[in-house]
Amino acid sequence: MSMDLEQPSMIMSDTVANTEQQPTIEERRERIKQIDEAIAQLALERTIESRAIGKERMASGGTRVVHSKEYEVIKRYSSVLGDEGRQIALALLALGRGKLGHQIRNDEM
Repeated sequence: MSMDLEQPSMIMSDTVANTEQQPTIEERRERIKQIDEAIAQLALERTIESRAIGKERMASGGTRVVHSKEYEVIKRYSSVLGDEGRQIALALLALGRGKLGHQIRNDEM
């Protein structure tokens, strides 16, 4: 089920929206900046974990990529954010894989 980002009630309750003063545009931009920084940090942490898993799988004779796991990630993001979520999932998966066809170097971790 996709989240309707146009509906404020999906993000905050009507009670809060009606009883508190709304943030200014600058306050909202600052909050978005904080969220972006957190997302970038989490994406980096995810990339490190994903690459470590890939290295361990390859060291034990497996493949770097498990398509069924990647499909689960795409499905998880798409169910919340629709097609844009799919694009985010694909970007995160690409970061985690590194360049396909190349060994992952330690300096890529």
